[in-house]
Amino acid sequence: MSRTRSRASCSITPDATVHLALPLLIGLVGVALLFDLLNGVHDAANAIATVVSTRVLPPTLAVIWAAFFNFVAVLVFGVHVAETVGQGIVAAGIVTPQVIFAALAGAIVWNLATWAIGVPSSSSHALIGGLIGAGTARAGLHAIVWSGVSKWAAAIVLSPALGLLLALMLMLLVPWLLAWTRPARADRLFRRLQLVSAALYALGHGGNDAQKTMGVITVLLYSQGLLRGGFHVPLWVALACQAAMALGTLGGGWRIVRTVGSRITRLTPAQGFCAETGGAITLAIATVSGIPVSTTHTITGAIVGVGAARRLSAVRWGVVGGIVAAWCITLPAAALMAAAVYALAGLF
Repeated sequence: MSRTRSRASCSITPDATVHLALPLLIGLVGVALLFDLLNGVHDAANAIATVVSTRVLPPTLAVIWAAFFNFVAVLVFGVHVAETVGQGIVAAGIVTPQVIFAALAGAIVWNLATWAIGVPSSSSHALIGGLIGAGTARAGLHAIVWSGVSKWAAAIVLSPALGLLLALMLMLLVPWLLAWTRPARADRLFRRLQLVSAALYALGHGGNDAQKTMGVITVLLYSQGLLRGGFHVPLWVALACQAAMALGTLGGGWRIVRTVGSRITRLTPAQGFCAETGGAITLAIATVSGIPVSTTHTITGAIVGVGAARRLSAVRWGVVGGIVAAWCITLPAAALMAAAVYALAGLF
């Protein structure tokens, strides 16, 4: 079987292997892919909100455009993020099917709740919170890999800050570069460039977010003794996760698109291009570094950056405050849900 390899060379040995019947194993992989699909639905706004709000593309074409680049991301990036999620959040040795199911269930419930009310919370943080909650419920706090969690925690702050800074710098640079260009011509130019920036952001979204589910499925396969040796992601897992993410993006997430694309600040094509490009650069850096960042946080930070470049009052800070509040409660909420599911699963 073809495999996509990471840089890891360590062997993964579960503490106590609980072998599932094949139908149950397939069902659990299906739950993981369901999370990936819902991640695509929930986070479609990250890649398409700006091109929809600036009317560069109609919604249907926008999601098709983003879904395509979500899928082909597997050809561009390695699997370093999958390695971090698979081994760097909770100790791989304590992972059992019950832990995986509880982590996914907690993340899925939280994603559905926030999607229903149009709040752009982080699917990534929901999954990582679920892993921490379920892992802790099984083995206590020593199950947590603190070095990996600290890397991810730093990214909570750094990814939106870097997205904001890069987008702000681009917005300050654009008027200088186009000082002698007529406004109508500049608008047409940035409408074309937004197609490129949206594609780049969708590529980064597919590269970073889909790998998180790859890591979960891969460590599940190790727990069943179906994979051995150094951490590596089977090719079929990589392709299945990218396809699920792309299909979810095709479903759109229109409530969240409206929140991200128009409620934070009003966007022009030039601002949309700067926000997407700043966010795409941030995602590319994080993905090749193996850091699981939030694509939601990143694009929100970038949009705040382009709005603030115009004037601080152009940003609806009340909306931003609500989004930040959702970010703050995502991890503990998903962790508590996952721990509760793990406890309930132990009764059966």
